[in-house]
Amino acid sequence: MDDRPPRRRPPYATRVWPPPTPDDPPRPGPGPEAAPAAMETPRPVAAGPAPRAGTPPPGRGEGRPRRPRPRAIPPPPAGALIALAVLVAGGGLVAGLVHAGLGLLRDDGEPPPRVVDALAGVSYPLPPGWRAGKVAPVTAFTSVASHENAVVMARPGDPLRPSGLRTAAEELGELYSRMLLHPDKVTVVEDRGVTVNGRAAHVRALRAEYRDVVNAPAYLRVMVIEGERSGTVVVGVAQPDEPRLRGEIATVMTGLR
Repeated sequence: MDDRPPRRRPPYATRVWPPPTPDDPPRPGPGPEAAPAAMETPRPVAAGPAPRAGTPPPGRGEGRPRRPRPRAIPPPPAGALIALAVLVAGGGLVAGLVHAGLGLLRDDGEPPPRVVDALAGVSYPLPPGWRAGKVAPVTAFTSVASHENAVVMARPGDPLRPSGLRTAAEELGELYSRMLLHPDKVTVVEDRGVTVNGRAAHVRALRAEYRDVVNAPAYLRVMVIEGERSGTVVVGVAQPDEPRLRGEIATVMTGLR
């Protein structure tokens, strides 16, 4: 028979497993002052807008989702911008240099184009605006150049000595004035001997006038160049008779080689 006094059993709420050891601190008993922390009422959290489809979840501590940042277009390299600026600013300068360079080339260098007449044994320059023709408008002439209202033709001639140049120029001047101009009045405006590329020559120029008011005065210039085997005949015609056209015909004949 057990003589020990009866014990009071502790409630089930205070029982733990595994049983406490002598070193463990005492656990608080049930009571209002020892309510477990897990029983605390959670704080209400402000609800933000629902995230849209396709957007990433909000970062920690943010109340609303972050909008996707637009993709930035990378700026062009600084070198490209500098090159473009140089091209734009220097466009006029480059054009001016090209123009000046072409002018230097024309001035220094390139001689004017020439008409080469192998049959007549000469060549002659083309002033600005003049062009070479394929067939001369008068029979027996083997080359021709023209500009506006003027024309110059060349052909081989009979053998000529310097002593016979003036007579030949006078006869040919009369022949071509009747053939080409049909004038009512003829005036000799030039009659002299010249030298062309070391060869003796004679020039005779005529001015043709008309009684009617339709035909303007015309100009005819004939040059005869000496040659032992074959001379050379050059004829220039202009209508109307103007100082500018006279000068251009003279330039062609003076440049004979």
